[in-house]
Amino acid sequence: MKKTEQMDHFPTWQATDGSPLSCVEKIKVLNDNFGELRDIMQDALEDALLMGCDEEQFRKVMRDLVAELHNPYDTSDTQD
Repeated sequence: MKKTEQMDHFPTWQATDGSPLSCVEKIKVLNDNFGELRDIMQDALEDALLMGCDEEQFRKVMRDLVAELHNPYDTSDTQD
């Protein structure tokens, strides 16, 4: 799918309690970030495919990358 063909839908961003975020500025920042990431990931996928990379392996690497992201604000794993 070309960038011009991408759907302009975004998730309904939720707070930690499951309620939807209502702050317009927060939603705008999240949507902007999401759109940029989607474009970069699409470009990376297209480059990988053009260079002969296996699509499923590329997708797995991307999923693994997301799984490795660290939440610097998580206090549940702090040590005393």
